Amino acid sequence: MSAGEVAGSRLARMIARLITQRACLEWAAAEIREIDGPVLELGLGKGRTYDHLRRLLPDREILVFDRFVHAPRDCVPPGGTLVLGELRKTVADATARLAGRVALIHADIGSGDRSADSALGADLAPHLAALPRPGGLVLCDRELALDGFDRVPLPPGAADWRYFIYRTPNHEDGDDRP
Repeated sequence: MSAGEVAGSRLARMIARLITQRACLEWAAAEIREIDGPVLELGLGKGRTYDHLRRLLPDREILVFDRFVHAPRDCVPPGGTLVLGELRKTVADATARLAGRVALIHADIGSGDRSADSALGADLAPHLAALPRPGGLVLCDRELALDGFDRVPLPPGAADWRYFIYRTPNHEDGDDRP
């Protein structure tokens, strides 16, 4: 077991993961209140974090990316806000449209296959780095190499779980990003 992982039963690990996700999402929602732009949810899964985000940010556009839908019907995003397909392609396509405009990215991309997860994180990192506005956030269940981003400590209330928060530097002083 690597550093930062919770020892114990599968139930104890799931509880720690969910407590940490909730604390991070609630903290992030408060942090981006004054930052315009959509929220991106990478990995719909069963729709738990999407459902939480839409309750935390009811007036915010949330775009959700996944390979397929296996969430309950009440947790499936409406209309054109669900983007299905391989994440490497769909996120790259979104980057062309949304670069420098996104307030928050939540990427829950872990599959249990550490080498595949690392490769996916490495492939997505350049896109995730290009998407946020100045001051925007990236939350991820995998460590990412995001050049120029500040690593932010987990907020109060997070459990002992590996979760990563990155903030784009705030370049209001002369930066040409939108």
